[in-house]
Amino acid sequence: MVSLRGLDHIDPLPPKTRGRILLWVVAVLLFVSPALAKKPIGPGFPAMDPGVRGGPADAGGPIPDVTKVEFDFFEAGLDAFNGVEGVGDGLGPRFNLDSCVGCHAYPAPGGTSPITNPQVAVATKAGAQNLVPFFIKIDGPVREARFKFKPDGTRDGGVHDLFTITRRGDAPGCLIAQPDFVAAANNNNLIFRIPTPVFGAGLIENIPDNVILANMAAEQATKVSMGIAGHPNRHGPGRVTTSGTPNISGNDGSITRFGWKAQNKSLLMFSGEAYNVEMGVTNELFPQERDETPGCLFNPLPEDTTNFDPNVANTEVPSDVEKFAFFMRMLAPPVPPVPAPEDTPSIENGRGLLNQIGCALCHTPTLTTGTTAIAALSNQPVNLFSDLLLHQMGKGLADDIVQGNAGPDEFRTAPLWGLGQRIFFLHDGRTKDLLEAIGQHDSPCSEAKKVIKNFNGLTEGQKQDILNFLRSL
Repeated sequence: MVSLRGLDHIDPLPPKTRGRILLWVVAVLLFVSPALAKKPIGPGFPAMDPGVRGGPADAGGPIPDVTKVEFDFFEAGLDAFNGVEGVGDGLGPRFNLDSCVGCHAYPAPGGTSPITNPQVAVATKAGAQNLVPFFIKIDGPVREARFKFKPDGTRDGGVHDLFTITRRGDAPGCLIAQPDFVAAANNNNLIFRIPTPVFGAGLIENIPDNVILANMAAEQATKVSMGIAGHPNRHGPGRVTTSGTPNISGNDGSITRFGWKAQNKSLLMFSGEAYNVEMGVTNELFPQERDETPGCLFNPLPEDTTNFDPNVANTEVPSDVEKFAFFMRMLAPPVPPVPAPEDTPSIENGRGLLNQIGCALCHTPTLTTGTTAIAALSNQPVNLFSDLLLHQMGKGLADDIVQGNAGPDEFRTAPLWGLGQRIFFLHDGRTKDLLEAIGQHDSPCSEAKKVIKNFNGLTEGQKQDILNFLRSL
C-alpha cells in the first residue's frame, strides 16, 4: 500500500488524505494488469514484458519522517498540484492541460501519463472548439509538442502548445489558432515529450554535485570498453564545454538534473517553467505571457503570486509554484512491495544480470543526498537507477532538439524507480512495451549499443528475469 512511514506521529491522517489514498488504490486495482512473472517461462517461451504491476500505488505519500508542519505544507502543495485552472486563474492563452495532476497522474499524483488521456476532454472544455491533434489519443500518453526548426531554418526546440482558450466561455473575444501540427509533421519538424514522474524529486535535488561527479568517474575502464562516454555537457563560469562532464547551470556552474535533457536546475525552476509553458500561467519566475495577442489577456501579471493577505494560514502564503515545488520536494520515492516468494529468484537474478551486462553503468542503482536543511532529506540513499547525466542515444531516439548544451540525440539517463507502474516509455511515449523500449536503445551512435548486444545475447529466461526485475521496481 502507499507508504506513509514516518507519519506515525501524525494521528489520524486527515480524511482528505485517506480519501485520496483510497482512490489511488481503487484506480490501480481496476485498471492494471496482473502481477509480474505469471506467464510461462522456459524453452519455447520468448521473453515478454509482464506489464504494469498490479496492486495499489507504491507512491504518492510524503517522504518518511516529515514533521507535522512539513506535512501541512505537503498537503497544501498537493491541493495546488491537483487544482484545475480556468482563464480567470491564468490558464492560456495557449496551454496543454489545465492542471499539474493531469500530466502527473499515474499511479498517483506526481507520476506520469494516466490510463485515459485528459487532453482529449480538455480540448473542448468550457465551450472551446480545439481540434484534438492526430498524435493525441484517448489511450495514449499525455504529450507536449515541439518544433525542431523555425520557418527560416534556425533552431526552434520550444513547446508549441496544443490548445487555445478561443471560444471558451471564460475567454470572451479571444480568437487565436492552434499550431499547424499536420504541416509540421509532413515537414519532419514535429517531436513529442511525455511528462517525467516526480516521485522522490526532493532526494534527487539534494544529491551533491561531487557525488554525481564521483559516480561519473567510477569504473572508467569498463565504461570506455563499453563505449559509454557520457556526454552531458558543461558550461558556465570558469568552465569549458567538454565531453564526459555533466550538464551545469550557466549562471552558477552547478549540475542541472531535471527534465528529459537535464535542462532544469531545481524543482522551483521546474515548477515555474511548467506552469507557464504547459498551462500558460504567468508567475514570479516567468512573469510574461508566452502569447500576448490582444483580446486574449484577461488578468494582471503575474497571475500566480505570493499571497500577502494577513488572514490566510501560513500554508496559503506561498505562490502556487512554491507549493508545487514543496510538494515534489517532499514526495516520497516509489517503495515497491515485497515480491511473492515464487517471484523472488527471478527478480534477484534479473538484478544481478542488469549489472552484469552493463545497464548499471548509466542506470546507477543508488546515489546519496548530502546534509540538507530538511532533516528528512538529509544523508539519504536515493535508489533512482540513474547517473543524472546526459548520454548519446543515437539516431533512433534522437529528437533533434538542443537544450542548453544537450545535443540532438542526448538525454538524461531516465530514473528507473517506479518502472513497475509506468505505462508509457521513452521520451515521446512511443511504446507501452518495456522490451521494445530496451531494444530502442540500440541505434547508430548510441552509447548503449554494446549493452543491448549483451542483452540480446542472454537466454530468453535471463531476459525475462531482467524484465521481471524492472517491473518489480
